[in-house]
This record gives sequence, structure tokens and C-alpha cells, in this order.
Amino acid sequence: LPASMYTEIQRERPDGGNILTHPDYIDGNPDLIKPKKLLNPVKASKSHQELHRELLMNHKRGLSVENKPELQRVLEHRRRDLLIKQKKEEEEAKKLQSPFEKELLKRHQRLDQLEKEQEKQEDHAPEFIKVKENLRRTSTVTGDEK
Repeated sequence: LPASMYTEIQRERPDGGNILTHPDYIDGNPDLIKPKKLLNPVKASKSHQELHRELLMNHKRGLSVENKPELQRVLEHRRRDLLIKQKKEEEEAKKLQSPFEKELLKRHQRLDQLEKEQEKQEDHAPEFIKVKENLRRTSTVTGDEK
């Protein structure tokens, strides 16, 4: 019996199209349960329906979806120009540095690094040494004042 149903379907479609497009059952058989089409949860959502309605309205009016509001375009253009200007200024500042300024910057970085190393060494020193150094400083200050 299933083979005869297949042959009937083939007779209905002489073009030999895809079998999946037509169901494997015959509409005249009342014993078979017909499948129901599932709802797409995305299309069923209110937000999707409202968006689709808005797109259709814009299409009817002739408005392009890709076009942004004028204010947004102007603000983005200004932001982009500002970033480009800042980058150019930074590049020019780097180019305009003289060898003397570069050398000063290197020395300043080295001094900062040495200060950090000294702070680390002082942190590792025992507490009584730190207190003793503080006492020496206070004693020399009071001795100078007299």
C-alpha cells in the first residue's frame, strides 16, 4: 500500500520535483492525523510585528531604512573629525620634539624608575631602621634650629 501512495504522488507531479514539498499522505484518508504548521516565536512577538509594520510603512513612503537621521549623521561626522584632529596633533607633537626634549624625557623616565626602585627597597627594610632614620632627621632639624 505505501508503494501505491508513492506512485500516486509521482503521477500528480510529472516534473519529478522534491518529495519533501508534498506530504506523503492522501487527503482522502480520514484515519491520518494532519500535521499543523508550527508558529515562529520571533514572528509571533509584538516587537517583531511592530518593526515589520514600521518597515512596510517606510517602504510605502519611500524612506530608506539605511538612512540615519540628520542629527545623528552630523554628530557622528563631528566625532570622527575630532578624533582625526586629535591624532594629527599627537603625531605633529611627536615630530616636533627636538633631540634635547627627547633626552630630557628619557632622563625623567630614568629618574622615576630609580625612585620607584628606592621605594621598593625602603618597603623591604625592617621597621626599626625606618624609625631610626626618622629620629636622625628630627634630631638634625631641631639641632639646626638651636
